[in-house]
Amino acid sequence: MAKEYSFDITAKIDVQNFKNAINLVDREVANRYDFKGTTYEVTYKEKEKLLILIASSDNKLDALKDVVITKFLKQGLSSKVIDELKVEDSSGGNRKATFKVVDYIEAKEAKKITAEIKKMKLKVSALIEGDSIRVKGAKLDELQQVISMVRAAEWDAPLVIENMR
Repeated sequence: MAKEYSFDITAKIDVQNFKNAINLVDREVANRYDFKGTTYEVTYKEKEKLLILIASSDNKLDALKDVVITKFLKQGLSSKVIDELKVEDSSGGNRKATFKVVDYIEAKEAKKITAEIKKMKLKVSALIEGDSIRVKGAKLDELQQVISMVRAAEWDAPLVIENMR
């Protein structure tokens, strides 16, 4: 019987790298000239999977978001790790932006990914298993083609390829 190879497509994030990025944001913003004397706050609520940014104005809020995304990229995380839920007024005339942390593949997108894999007409199977997609095949070359297609395409979730066997 031929050996079967497989890998998983997930959207898991490295929580430690995420926390490191948040700590680096706080350190950098504390030293930035344009934030001197203004109020800002970066809060990560781990259980609710929320990131909350508070700044004194919309311009400062945008600058704070840019710093957050820059630090994510430097930590090896995708900018798609956070998804903006709402921007609202906060106490003291400040602005508050709430982001959800995306660490899963939505069912709709998982179906789209498996459909794209099937369109390739390779001898591989893609199965949705909970919050991941398992791709199996007999030839490593075909699995490599699927991996390169998944990495090249633009998806809503920050996809990670893992458990290559």
